[in-house]
Parts: sequence; C-alpha cells; structure tokens
Amino acid sequence: MSDAPDVVVVGGGPTGLLLAGDLAAAGLACTLVEKRTARSPLTRAFAVHARTLEVFDARGIAEQVIDTGQRVAALSLFGNVEVDLSDLPTRFPFVLVTPQYHVEDVLEERARRAGATLLTGATVTALAHDDDGVTVRLTGDDGGARELRAAYAVGADGVRSTVRETLGLPFPGEAVVRSVMLADVRLAEPPDEVLVVNANDDGFAFVAPYGDGWYRVIAWDRREQRPDDDPVDLEEVRDVAVRVLGTDYGMRDVRWLSRFHSDERLVPSYREGRAFLAGDAAHVHSPAGGQGMNTGLQDAANLGWKLAAAVRGWAPPGLLDTYDTERRAVGASVVQGSGTLLRMALTGSAALRAVRNIAGAVAASIGPLQRKAGEFVSGLAIGYDRDRGDHPLVGKRVPDVTVVTGSGTKTRLYEELRRGRFLLLTGQDHHGLVDPWDGRVDLVTTVDRSHGLTLVRPDGYVAWATDTRPMIRRDAALRAALIAWAGDPTG
Repeated sequence: MSDAPDVVVVGGGPTGLLLAGDLAAAGLACTLVEKRTARSPLTRAFAVHARTLEVFDARGIAEQVIDTGQRVAALSLFGNVEVDLSDLPTRFPFVLVTPQYHVEDVLEERARRAGATLLTGATVTALAHDDDGVTVRLTGDDGGARELRAAYAVGADGVRSTVRETLGLPFPGEAVVRSVMLADVRLAEPPDEVLVVNANDDGFAFVAPYGDGWYRVIAWDRREQRPDDDPVDLEEVRDVAVRVLGTDYGMRDVRWLSRFHSDERLVPSYREGRAFLAGDAAHVHSPAGGQGMNTGLQDAANLGWKLAAAVRGWAPPGLLDTYDTERRAVGASVVQGSGTLLRMALTGSAALRAVRNIAGAVAASIGPLQRKAGEFVSGLAIGYDRDRGDHPLVGKRVPDVTVVTGSGTKTRLYEELRRGRFLLLTGQDHHGLVDPWDGRVDLVTTVDRSHGLTLVRPDGYVAWATDTRPMIRRDAALRAALIAWAGDPTG
C-alpha cells in the first residue's frame, strides 16, 4: 500500500465503500481506513430505496444487491396510511428490505475489485490539511503509528466522526426521540407481511426480517423513557409489541438488545479545505422513511466523480464546492422531512392522531399527492438548484431511457453511466460535438429523437439542456456548458 494515495476515505460503512469503489474505478489510488477488522452482524439500516438502486444500477451492482433482500411495493407510515411505490417512474418501483451488512458486502467486493486499498484495524488519530494536501495519522491495533499523505480526505466515519471533530466542525442539533429499543430475535409466529409497523397511544413498534430467520424489532414505549445506558429486557420489548401490534409474534432466542436515542443534526459545511464529510458524519436524522443509509450513499455518488476530476486536473473552478451546496441542501431536506414523519407518527395527542390519520388517508387517495409522497420517500424527487434562465430539466434526475451508442449498439442510459463519464444525449446525429472532451464526455443518441441536447452528469443528474434552436447559438451554449462542467480541454 502506498503512503501517498490520491484520496483517503475514513470509514468502511456503505458511504465510504461506495466512494472508495468509485474513486478506484476512476483510476485513482484510494485508501479506505476502517477501525473494525470484521463486518458487524448487527445493523440499523434496512431500506434501500429506488434512487439508491438506480445509483447501484449505474455501477452494475443493482441486481446483486436486490438478490440479497425482499421487495416491498408499499410503505406504511402511520395509522392506515400507505405510500404506494409500484407506479414510480423507475426500473425499481419498490423499496428493498435487506440488512445493511449485505449492502456493505457487495460494495466492499466492488471496491476491492476496482483496486481500492482497504486498511482495517486502523484508527485515525489526527488529520491536518494545507494548500497542497492532507496528512492523516493512524494507529493500528498493534499500537503502531503511520501517516498517509493524500490530495484529499473524506470523513465517512459516522455520527461520532473523528474527521469532523479533528476539523473542528460543530454538529448542532438535538435528540428527537429517546429510549428506542432494538432487539434481534427469532419469531415463533412470523408475520405474513415483510414489514410490520404501527404507532398508537402506547408507543411505536416495527418488525423487519434479516432474511435468514432473524428479525429486527424496534420498540418505543410512550409511557416510559429510560436513559440509553439502562439495560433492555426482552420482556420490555414484548410488552410494547403486544400493546402496539397486538402480538409479539413469539419473540425468542435473543442475540442482541440495545437502547438508543435518535438525533437530528447537520454539519454547517460538508467541506473544509481539502477535507470533506459524507453520510452520518455530516447529517443524522430520525429513522422515519429509512433515509439514513440512502442519503449517505448518494453523498458518495455526488462527491466521487468531482474528486476524480480534481485529482486528474480538469475540474472546473468551483466544482468541488458544489458538493457542499448540493448535498447539504439535500441533508437539510431529509432532516426536516424525516423529522416531520416521526413527529406525526409519534404524536401523543389522540385528537391529533385522528386528524393525522384522516388527512393522511385523504392525501393517499389523491393521485398527485400519492406520487409526490412516493417520489420523496424513494429519493426520486431529489434534485439540485438551477440558475435563472436554465432549462427546466437542469438539476433533475435523468430517467433511464433506451439509447444508441456511437458504435450503433442499443443499450440503456444507466448502463452507459457505468463508464463514469458525462453523457451528451441527442436526438440527432451530432458527431464531433464532444471530440475535444474525449475521455470525459460520451455522445449517445436517444431512440426518441424529438428533443434537443441534454448533458448528463456522471451521477445521473442533468447539468445542462436545450431544446432545438439555431445551430450556432446551440453549439456555443453547449461548449460553454461543457467547459463549465467538464473543464476546458485546451487548458
């Protein structure tokens, strides 16, 4: 392993593993530092949403992840309110229920295959950055110390991030729910549904399968809030389940019990010089809606290609800053949205719960509102701000469409994104437009030839678009957009 990689990623959870795989696939020397030496069989994250599956599809691993879990076409929020996902405009109109460690297994295999170095049993003790790079100091399990010098470093090391603390960045926020109990158990009478969830006067309960005979149970007792360090007894979990779900499903064979509190926190900046934060190191929020792991993975997808451009030397001015402006806005939205869901689900007033259930049922019956709820929860609604005068598509997620490559091969857009490059979508023959950006931008033709030009970023969002217009104006605008996003090829 080199002591001078291009990028050091701290933290071997899903966010860090996806980022390390992206950087290595782009040809960068990447070292991932993880203090654990083995994968934990315990997990808090279960939901992989549609937009995250699209991110995986753009890396050729979506089907591999899907094979580890179970598809759920609708989500229960509270009362009898359900969000139908089956009509979402995506190849993945469902939420995948699979333990986080299955996702990590797939991402680790990809990262190693791409050439990333995974350094386990190593703890970051200090990080310093200057105008030329970052120095990361490590201590191994054997007590030995070493330094890594890199162009950039990324802290994906969780809510208690050493990188964030070393950078001196605050993590303002508060606890929104306390004394949440977790239990990993077997069930003598498993439920028919894949996911079971409910909230009432007594509290909240949730049951989800690992897929191997074990189940995760989450329980919260409205009547009694205990400190995090109070021990949890299975009888306490059973009691809440019976009062909220009507049964405990015959819980037995406990392998893990814990109690925790849920925070809402957001770091004021995702970037500090040559160091960046991603995932729970940058944002934490309520578990409502299952957004945590998904938001971190999408942080990584946004940051990876931008770091690769910077290391290669063609990143336009300000490109790295867009990571903070784009993803922090998303983080703030997720903190607010998941917090609203949690407060609605756990409201203590019977009158308010009745109003909530009626209003939720009415909203769920209205098609446009149902679709908006599904697109929010699934991540498909995530987009980035555009400037005044930009085309309405700018900043939006690009859907998967059938395209034809320069060689005449018919394929899908997300298969072409696996190259990690920009794509210029055109409805006509525009060969030669992107030649100066060879290796950065690929030209593909859509089967639907009715539109003008669309420049798609490597992370699947629209960077620039135009409807058909006079050729001279169109080509000048395209060149300006390519320079703004993919760099000046003459520079």
